[in-house]
Amino acid sequence: MAMDLKKELGQGKVEQRIVYESGNEMAAYAAHQINYHIMGYFPISPSTEVAQFLDLMKANGQHDIVLIPADGEHGSAGVCYGASTAGGRVFNATSANGYLYMLEQMPVQSGTRFPMVMNLVCRSVSGPLDIHGDHSDLYYALNTGWPILMCRDPQAVYDMNIMAIKLAEDPEVRLPVLVAFDGYFTSHQKRKVQTFAHREDVHKFIGEEPVRGFPDTLDRHNPITVGPYMNEPDYINNCYQQSVAMYNAEKVYDRIRKEYYELTGRDYPLLDLYRMEDAEVAVFLLNSSAEIIKDVVDQLRAKGVKAGSISPNMIRPFPAKAIAEALQNVKAVTVGDRADSYGGHGGNMVNEVKAALFTYGNRNTLVISRIYGLGGKDFYAEDGHHFFQLAMDAAAKGKVEVPFDYFGHTPGDPAKAPKRVLQPMKFEELKTGLITVKPDEQSGKLTVKMPPLRSLTRKPKRIAPGHGACPGCGIFSGLELFFKGIEGDIVALFHTGCAMVVTTGYPYSSHKATYIHNLFQNGAATLSGVVEMFWERKRRGELKHLNLPDDFTFVMITGDGGMDIGMGPAIGAALRNHKMIILEYDNEGYMNTGAQLSYSTPMGHRTSTSNVGSFQGGKLFHHKDTAQIMAATHIPYVFTGSEAYPQDLVRKAAKAQWYAQNEGLVYGKILIACPLNWLSDDGEGSNIVGAAVDSCFFPLYEVERGITNITYNPEEKKKRIPVADWLKTMGKTKHMAKEEYAEALKAFEEEVERRWSILKAKHEHPAL
Repeated sequence: MAMDLKKELGQGKVEQRIVYESGNEMAAYAAHQINYHIMGYFPISPSTEVAQFLDLMKANGQHDIVLIPADGEHGSAGVCYGASTAGGRVFNATSANGYLYMLEQMPVQSGTRFPMVMNLVCRSVSGPLDIHGDHSDLYYALNTGWPILMCRDPQAVYDMNIMAIKLAEDPEVRLPVLVAFDGYFTSHQKRKVQTFAHREDVHKFIGEEPVRGFPDTLDRHNPITVGPYMNEPDYINNCYQQSVAMYNAEKVYDRIRKEYYELTGRDYPLLDLYRMEDAEVAVFLLNSSAEIIKDVVDQLRAKGVKAGSISPNMIRPFPAKAIAEALQNVKAVTVGDRADSYGGHGGNMVNEVKAALFTYGNRNTLVISRIYGLGGKDFYAEDGHHFFQLAMDAAAKGKVEVPFDYFGHTPGDPAKAPKRVLQPMKFEELKTGLITVKPDEQSGKLTVKMPPLRSLTRKPKRIAPGHGACPGCGIFSGLELFFKGIEGDIVALFHTGCAMVVTTGYPYSSHKATYIHNLFQNGAATLSGVVEMFWERKRRGELKHLNLPDDFTFVMITGDGGMDIGMGPAIGAALRNHKMIILEYDNEGYMNTGAQLSYSTPMGHRTSTSNVGSFQGGKLFHHKDTAQIMAATHIPYVFTGSEAYPQDLVRKAAKAQWYAQNEGLVYGKILIACPLNWLSDDGEGSNIVGAAVDSCFFPLYEVERGITNITYNPEEKKKRIPVADWLKTMGKTKHMAKEEYAEALKAFEEEVERRWSILKAKHEHPAL
């Protein structure tokens, strides 16, 4: 790869140190040196790592940033906005669909002119789901009113984060700033990086305190109104002022980057121009690919081709004039967009390059548009040669044969169309009649008759073997046990999470029944739509030809923190009382993105965003009692279950199906083991979740038509164990046995006892 040795070695005036780190680590490192007041965040991969690194540094006492894990990206954006109005420095990091979920908040922050810095770790947006790097999310950011800085390597991530806060707080700008770098390329690649050796030098550059030329919401002598309703004349004036501030950001950035160059020896002009002084053909790319293309330029130059490359360090405001000047003598340029603007005859960058050329009178440079690298598809030197060949062909012919196309896609081949691997299950195999459920005439409660569990083994598994779960994962043993209690056909919706990811890898699927995927925040609403469409089409007589049985059952599977970000829609579905089941597998964290804390993570437990150190002992607050929250919506049936008590779980599954078919929404929660992130033995999952039940941390009960019934009481069975004994079974909680964490253990034990006492009172007094 071509390197600017002067940039690599640095000629700075301040003392610097060399580290070897990734882009995510450098974003966190810059944030800790700045020592922001607040970081509101939500775990999403790969930007999650930024919060993880900051939390680990927090546990070791390396910074004072208050890290606030929100219940979703929309919430994290709200945390950041509120904090920014209160006068301090604010930081966030996000990615992909998470960014889209917070998108509504982005224009609010810029439109009311409150500074902050957010890192966007650029990734594909769903659907279908792909977690790898492209610019699908970045292009949604273009119209939000945030200046956008671009980073092609971890060094740039560090440097741009230092400059971004200074840009955001400048009186001529006063806008939130986005720092963008490529997910799973820049975010995870390790590179040599130079940093300020001393935090005080960072503060001298950016300013010791936030630069505020306006009041904040904590100024009691000057109260202000933030975000009032505006009529037309005032609103257009506000937008004009924001527009002026955005264009000011270009000149302010240019001044800041020169100051930064004087200090560090590293320069980031508006455009990174490589051998463009006499170029006749060029390629325009963003971020990580822009470094690869420099090798191609050198190779072509060695063959006598006057090639050059262009990559902007800032795309909002778009450096239109600088681009037009750089291309004034270029015969043809290929613009690569790592995201499509569907229907726009090219991605956002190519259309803005064309507009820049037109605006500044260039009618001669030919422009070729190619969409490339979607879903994390690698960009290699040979791909760069192809892009240059397109430009060279256009220059030689004096015209562009194919102005717009995709590059790197594979033409469809009907002979290779995916074929069914798993045959549909027969209804007769699913409707066994082994389990019967009927209401008791006197109590109105359901009675369940079921054979010994061994008799249910003849029922086929609804999820085929061959999924990619970790050894010892409790999701599938728990789900399959639950499904043993369900008779007949199902439609299953899975939230994003481990259970979804490891069972679907195109073109294959482990699901034998109809399966739908939607994101964390909207699964309950999505399945609600499916349910209501089923009943309406059935009412209209449109489904007779399918011979659908009356006991068609709709089940939503959620977990990995899905009842945090998905809580609102789940409550909405419960209040509407759709005939469906919501089943949560609780593995006590966001395990599919790297074991970050969720609101179901118990107090004191170690996760990658609740680390253990001399200044912090795991999660700092108590876990959410989802079952009780859902019971408060007054749905017909709520239950908890565990594979350690299989008869109890199967019986509750049978009840759940009856209520979902006859009365309305059912919510169930099963505790499942995650050996990888609980730091436990692969074969001990059932014993560990059994100990959780026996310690009364995870009591087994049901709330049937508002009446609470404890279905297994370890005290009555003389099997109750201390909470501390359960905690010893997992590596993630062994630290709680140490003297320095005695206070946290005591608080956790007291909370477990408090909730257990309340549950017993409800059991004993049906009116509660």
